[in-house]
Amino acid sequence: MKIITRAIWILSLVSLLTDVSSEMLYPVMPIYLKHIGFSVLLIGLLEGLAEAVAGFSKGYFGKLSDHIGSRVPFIRLGYFLSALSKPMMAAFTYPGWIFSARTMDRLGKGLRTGARDAQLSDQTTPEHKGKVFGFHRSMDTIGAVIGPLVALIYLYYYPGQYRIMFVLAFSPGLLGVAITFLLREKKKRPIEDKKPNLFSFLKYWKESPAAYRSLVSGLLCFALINSSDVFLLLLLKAKGISDVHLIMVYVFYNLCYAAFAYPAGIIADRIGLKTTLIIGLLFFATVYGGIAFVNTLPLFLLLFALYGLYAAMTEGISKALISNVSKRSDIATAIGTYAAFSSIMALLSSSIAGLVWFSFGPMTLFVCSATGAFLVILYFVIIKLTPGSIIDAG
Repeated sequence: MKIITRAIWILSLVSLLTDVSSEMLYPVMPIYLKHIGFSVLLIGLLEGLAEAVAGFSKGYFGKLSDHIGSRVPFIRLGYFLSALSKPMMAAFTYPGWIFSARTMDRLGKGLRTGARDAQLSDQTTPEHKGKVFGFHRSMDTIGAVIGPLVALIYLYYYPGQYRIMFVLAFSPGLLGVAITFLLREKKKRPIEDKKPNLFSFLKYWKESPAAYRSLVSGLLCFALINSSDVFLLLLLKAKGISDVHLIMVYVFYNLCYAAFAYPAGIIADRIGLKTTLIIGLLFFATVYGGIAFVNTLPLFLLLFALYGLYAAMTEGISKALISNVSKRSDIATAIGTYAAFSSIMALLSSSIAGLVWFSFGPMTLFVCSATGAFLVILYFVIIKLTPGSIIDAG
C-alpha cells in the first residue's frame, strides 16, 4: 500500500506554499500595523476578532463538510480567501478594511482546516495516520522556514517597504490555490439531516464517542496553559537577544519542527500515538521549565530544538488521534470542533499569560506552564485510548 498518496502530496505542497505566504508577513505584521497607525490595543482587538472568527468557522465548516459529504470545495475556497487577504492588507490602510482583510484570512483557515484534515485521514488507515499527518506538518513547516528567510532577504534590500511585501506574499498563496485544482474526490451522499448552523458543531460534543471527549478534554487543558509563542520570543528579547538572533532562533525552531515531524509520525505508528504525544508534552515542559533559567544563545538554540521536537510530536499526532477515535463520517466535524474550542482556549491562554507576566513576572509564567504540562501528562498517562476505543476507523 502506498502511504504518501498523490492527494497527500498535493495537500502538503499547498500547505507549504500557503505557509511561505503567511510566514513572510509574520515578523513584520505588528511593525506594519503600527506603521499605518494601529495602536497596541487596536492590534490586540484585531487579532482577538480574527481568532474568534477562525475558531467558530472551523467548527461550523467542519460540520458542513461532513453534512454535504464533500471536502475539496472547502479546501480550495479556504486557501483562496487566505491568499486574497494578503494584497488586501496593502491596498488600503483604513482600520475597517484591515479588520476585514485579517478576518478573511482567518475565515479561510476555518473553511479549510476540518475538510483538509478529513481528506488526509481518508487517504490512509489508522496504522499509518502518524506518518501521514507528520508528513503534512513537515511540509507545512518547511514553508514556515522559507517564509521568514524570504522576508529577511527582502527587508535587507528594501527596508521599510512593507506594503510591496504583502503583494509579493500573494504569489505563493495563489500558486497553492491553483494546485488545489489537481485534487479529486468521490463526493459522498449528503447526510439526511437539518443543515447545520453556526453553532451546530457544539452539539457534537454530546454526541461524540467517550474516547473523543476524553482525548479532547486533555488537549484543551493543555491549550489553556500553552500561551502564544510570542511570549517565548519576548522572554528572549528581555534577556538581551538581538532582533537578528531572535528571527534566527524562530527560523531554527521551524527548521527543527520540519525535520522532526515526519520521523515523529513514523515513530508514533510504531510505539503508539498517545505515547508519542506524552513524550512531546514532556519536551514542552522541559523547554518552559528551563527557558526561564538560561541566558546564552547556544542554550536557547538547544531549548528551541527541543521545542521543535515537542511540536513535531504533538500537533499532527493530536489530529491523527482525533481521527482514530471518531466515526469516519464525522472526522471533519471532530477536528473542526476541537480546533474551534482550541482557538477559544488559545485566546484565554494568551490573555492569562499576559496578566501573569505583568503581575508576577515571566519566571512565574513559564514555571506555571511547565507545571500545568506535567499535570496534563499525568492525565494522559491515566486515561485509556486503547485500540478498542477506536471506532469505525477503517
